[in-house]
Parts: sequence; C-alpha cells; structure tokens
Amino acid sequence: MNPADVGQSALPVVSGDVSLIALFWQAHWVVKGVMLGLITCSVWVWAIAIDKTFLYSRTRRSMDRFEQAFWSGESIEELYRALSAKPTQSMAACFVAAMREWKRSFEGHARSFAGLQMRIDKVMNVSITREVERLERRLLVLATVGSAGPFVGLFGTVWGIMSSFQSIAASKNTSLAVVAPGIAEALFATAIGLIAAIPATIFYNKFTSEVNRQAQRLEGFADEFSAILSRQIDERG
Repeated sequence: MNPADVGQSALPVVSGDVSLIALFWQAHWVVKGVMLGLITCSVWVWAIAIDKTFLYSRTRRSMDRFEQAFWSGESIEELYRALSAKPTQSMAACFVAAMREWKRSFEGHARSFAGLQMRIDKVMNVSITREVERLERRLLVLATVGSAGPFVGLFGTVWGIMSSFQSIAASKNTSLAVVAPGIAEALFATAIGLIAAIPATIFYNKFTSEVNRQAQRLEGFADEFSAILSRQIDERG
C-alpha cells in the first residue's frame, strides 16, 4: 500500500454538508447551546413585537374614541358615570382618576378646596405613570437582546473556532475541506446572534418612540383637563 494512502486514511472524515441544519448538528455542544438560546430569544422578540403592535394600536384607538366623546359636548358627569362603571385604561383612566378626586372633594361634608388642584394633578400624574409602565412592559427584553445578542453569538463563534483549531492540530491537516466546515459552524452562531439582535434593536427604537408619543398625548390631555377643572374650582371658590 502507498504510504501516502495510509496517511490519508488515518485522517478524520469531515462532512462536506454545509446546510444550516448540518452546521447546527456538527457544532460543539457549547456552540449548540448558544445557538438554541439565541433562537429562543429571537422567537421571544417577535412574540413581544407582535403583542406590542396590537397593544399600541388598541391604545391609539381607545384614545381617539375617548377624545371624540370628551370634546363632543357631552356632559363630563355623564361621561364619568359611563366610564367609572367599567375598567379603564389610558386616557380614560386619567380622566376617571381626576374626576374621582374632584367628586370626593365636593361631595364630602366639608368641601375641601385647599390643595384640590394639586391633588388632581397628582392623581393624573400617577395614572399616566402607570399607563407608561404598562406600555413599556417587556421592552427591556428587546433592549437586552439587541445589545447582548451579537456578543453572545460572538462567544459561540470564538468557542467554535477554538474547537476547529484543536481539530486541525489533531489531524495535522490544514486543507480547506478540513477547515471550512468548522469555521462555518462557528460563524453560524454570529449570524444567529445578529438575526436576534437586529430586529430587537429596530423594534425597541420603534416602540420606545411610540410610547413617548402616547405619553405626550396623555400629558397634553392632563394639562387641558387640569385647566378646565382649575377654572371650575375658581368659580366655585
């Protein structure tokens, strides 16, 4: 037998399949763990994105309906009775909180005008804070995946390349057929990290901007309604 043939037969057999599934199954178990974690994060990111898209759409429609009813000329008392009988969120919750404090002050045995404006502003601010917290819930997940995803993928890549170099040293063969599959497996981890991080970053920026717009809309209504109640306080005082 030719000695060269003996040397070649002693080399480890390297799979030439570079499909995505094959790259995953051939990867080191640490790299597999990184890939699975990043894939899970990517699914979580898209689930949050879909949920937030519907949530912000419902909130905008709710604000539109409330503002239409509020500025339609309907009595504030009637609007309060209609809204206070059911759970409210967003702008309606801010309105109900202010009206509840208003009625408590005027319907008591001793009408309390002192500090009423301050109390109304306070309850509306608390209501706005709670609404913003509801809108911002789970956005931190998007920020974390967006910032940490590429580095986690890079960790998998570094680990995979280290394993590839160890295999090259063991086989004492640096041909492209031996090196390419291991390098491809390692880089696949970085690719998955970017697939998870890029949408997360885009969604986080988009949703943060949406939350800011809705918060400004709530604060604008609170200022307008506070001015309306302030004039009535001055008239009754």
